[in-house]
Amino acid sequence: MRIALTVIALIAFAANSLLCRMSLAAQLVDPSAFTAVRLLSGAVVLVALSVVFGDRTGGQKRIGGSWRSAVALFVYALAFSWAYVRLEAGTGALVLFGAVQATMIGAGMFRGERPRLGEWLGLAAAMAGLAYLALPGLRAPSPFMALMALAGVAWGVYSLRGHATVDAVRDTAGNFVRAVPLAALAFAVPWGSFEPHARGIVLAVISGAVTSGLGYVIWYRALRELSATTAAIVQLLVPVLAAVGGVLLLAERPTLRLLAAGLAILGGVLAAILSRR
Repeated sequence: MRIALTVIALIAFAANSLLCRMSLAAQLVDPSAFTAVRLLSGAVVLVALSVVFGDRTGGQKRIGGSWRSAVALFVYALAFSWAYVRLEAGTGALVLFGAVQATMIGAGMFRGERPRLGEWLGLAAAMAGLAYLALPGLRAPSPFMALMALAGVAWGVYSLRGHATVDAVRDTAGNFVRAVPLAALAFAVPWGSFEPHARGIVLAVISGAVTSGLGYVIWYRALRELSATTAAIVQLLVPVLAAVGGVLLLAERPTLRLLAAGLAILGGVLAAILSRR
């Protein structure tokens, strides 16, 4: 069950990258609007789920979560959207997941986790593969790289806070609901001259309701059985899944670089996971 939940969550994360790229790279919608619609759609779906599948023991059916998690979620979503306006997929993935690794593994070590030798070797192999995959796109405006790094730190914090969740549906619903007014404030600030298209709004709704809302519930559930180090390392699979999705869905050309990097990342992640057994 743990493996299945983790795989589904990682696929959802990769789908978010594809939906974001499809919408923002083509300037179908303002990044702030994409973030607001994404969080609002997720909140609506999750609140409905929390009512249907909430506490059946006689207690009140109410949302959970916290403002700290909501702020981390909002910062991640907004910085992620704005960074992908300019960053290429490889560069964005490298910066995002490099920041996630540093945040989650660093926090895990601070809490007393001590990665084993196999985990360090697996992490090194996976990061080498990720760097090789992103190498052609390492030239990018530094402000956008900083935004993506901020998104990675915020996502790492959000994931770390998920270890303490008791009810994944209600906690995720509460985080999304609290993040909506923050996104509305960001949306109210004029950032540029983007003309929204219906397709961009639809992509944001799908990103929020399905790949974010439901995906994050599944991720919170999977986090109960993952250490901070393992949770950080397995997320290195997301850039590979996103790259494969780009080939299958966005007509991007497969390359030997993609194959070699994918094998290095997959091998590194497998080595790190097996070392925990």
